[in-house]
Amino acid sequence: MFASRMAKTPKSFIREILKVTEDPRIISFAGGLPSPDLIDVPGITRAAGQVLAAEGKTALQYSTTEGYLPLRQFIANRYKKRLGLDISPEEILITNGSQQCLDLIGKVFIDKDDNIAIERPGYLGAIQAFSLYEPQFHPVILHEDGPDLSMLTDVLEKYRPKLFYGVPNSQNPSGITYSAERRREVAAVLKGTGTFFVEDDAYGELNFSGISLPSIREYLPGQTIITGSFSKILAPGMRLGWIVAPMDVMEQIIIAKQASDLHSNYLCQRIAYEYFSHTDLDSHIRTIRSTYGNRCRLMQDLIREQFPESIRCTRPEGGMFVWVTLPDGISSMDVFDEAIKEQVAVLPGKPFFIDGGGDNTLRINFSNSSEEKIREGIERLARVIRRLGIS
Repeated sequence: MFASRMAKTPKSFIREILKVTEDPRIISFAGGLPSPDLIDVPGITRAAGQVLAAEGKTALQYSTTEGYLPLRQFIANRYKKRLGLDISPEEILITNGSQQCLDLIGKVFIDKDDNIAIERPGYLGAIQAFSLYEPQFHPVILHEDGPDLSMLTDVLEKYRPKLFYGVPNSQNPSGITYSAERRREVAAVLKGTGTFFVEDDAYGELNFSGISLPSIREYLPGQTIITGSFSKILAPGMRLGWIVAPMDVMEQIIIAKQASDLHSNYLCQRIAYEYFSHTDLDSHIRTIRSTYGNRCRLMQDLIREQFPESIRCTRPEGGMFVWVTLPDGISSMDVFDEAIKEQVAVLPGKPFFIDGGGDNTLRINFSNSSEEKIREGIERLARVIRRLGIS
């Protein structure tokens, strides 16, 4: 009855795990939720009221596929301010969150059995979105400073992938940020190959230092597609993201978007623009960075204090996740099962490895828990680790 592609598309392991964490007694480090305390409900309420009162009939009508032009201009201006990039609003299309960006890119580029490259470990949402189009995935190992250049070069030469998907800033799931040098090197390796780099920048604003590293687009403008999101700095429930692409690519994405849903939520676009027009966004983002930075450092300190030295974790420079590696032979699913008994949830790392592996890895979220819950949650995990005999 169903299309064959459905059998090859994995369920979202994260969504299945979140069902387990609906119990309010469970401290959940499993999801990727922003802190609800940092969503400016009064400010969004004011913006919504202003839009509906002043231009309600227009804001509740159909609109253009590309999205509200002033909002696209706002995004373009922010790229100039933050990264020094000259991007035209015509190169920007508003989407229903950055997840739709991945679906549209898949529709436009991927035929069955096409080759695409992806980081290892890779973002689960991208693996799921691209899997619908039945490509051949070729993982590229991610080191502390970015992708393995030798492996990337080998994949490019052997398979000539249409896309290389990566998250240069505070990668999901690992928390790794590409170094400035590695960004230049990745662009140099890709230049002239015909492979597009899909630069997922969902966490670019969440660097704890406030210092932004260059976009790959700076070095590879004709071969870079950027995806962005307001979910981490405004509100995920508004489902607003965007794609930045060269005009020849954008023309195809617009067609795919029209066939998908005509346009993204126009009311939310207008509310977002109204909100940004009367809010000190830089101040709001500094608050997010400070809060997440404190929570991340606390979690790392507690892991070092309470877990055995055989357990390693990354040191993120931003974002929302810490990546934990257990000793060889220790199953993260066992840790998950035992942790639920202690009423704390973590996310096993195996689904992030498209070619298998990752059995002894965990992704732990720090953004959605208060410092008090982080302390209690790590204590519960430490009890699990002792019970499992990990030393």
